[in-house]
Parts: sequence; structure tokens; C-alpha cells
Amino acid sequence: MGNGTELGRVRGLGSAKEGAHHWWAQRVTAGSNLFLTLWFFVALVRLPVYDYDSVHTWLGSPWAAIPLVLLILSVFYHFRLGLQVLIEDYQHGASRVALMLLLNFFTFGSGAVALFAILKVAFTATTGVPHV
Repeated sequence: MGNGTELGRVRGLGSAKEGAHHWWAQRVTAGSNLFLTLWFFVALVRLPVYDYDSVHTWLGSPWAAIPLVLLILSVFYHFRLGLQVLIEDYQHGASRVALMLLLNFFTFGSGAVALFAILKVAFTATTGVPHV
């Protein structure tokens, strides 16, 4: 017994054994998003002023750049997991494959741009020198 109905077994329908991993990944990224977003807002509120130089100097610190990179990675991975479920549930056939490819390209591309921007500022930040 078990493994669903006989018709389901013949068609190969049943558990793909990926649901628990996906579920846990969504929960872990949701928790990290909460923690890192709270850190981000607290860090921004603690800045003395919000001009370009102070934010640029703040982001030059590893204590700001590393958690911000982690936040970007976590948010984009969580975004991809959530939209993957939506696409898998409501799209079928060729449109499903096309949307999954588009989702992957968009997520990795947008995440790469965000990471590049953070790392560029973090690695080129100089303290006390005004920008030109």
C-alpha cells in the first residue's frame, strides 16, 4: 500500500521529495530577512546624517557591507523560492519553463547588480575624503 493511487503511480505523479527542503529554505530565509532587515533599519537610524558622504563611509565598513550583502543574498533567494512556487502551481507546459527561466535570469541578474553596487562602494570607500 501507499504511494498514492494506482493511476498516479502509472503516470509518475507523486512526491518529488523536494517539498520539505523548499519549505525549510523559505522559512530560514524569511527568518534571516527579518533579522537582517531589522539590523538595516537600526543601522540607518543610527547614522548621524543621511548625506552621500556619511552613507558612503558607513558602507565602507565591513560591519555594514557584510550584513548588507547577506541581506541581498537572502532576499533574492527568498524572492526566487516564492515565485517558483507560484509559477509551479499556476503555469503548465511551455509557459512554465519559460517563466522559470525568466525568473532565474531576473533573480540572478538583479542580485548580481545589487551585490556589485554594494561591493564597489565597500571596496572603494575612503574615509574623510570628499567625493568629486
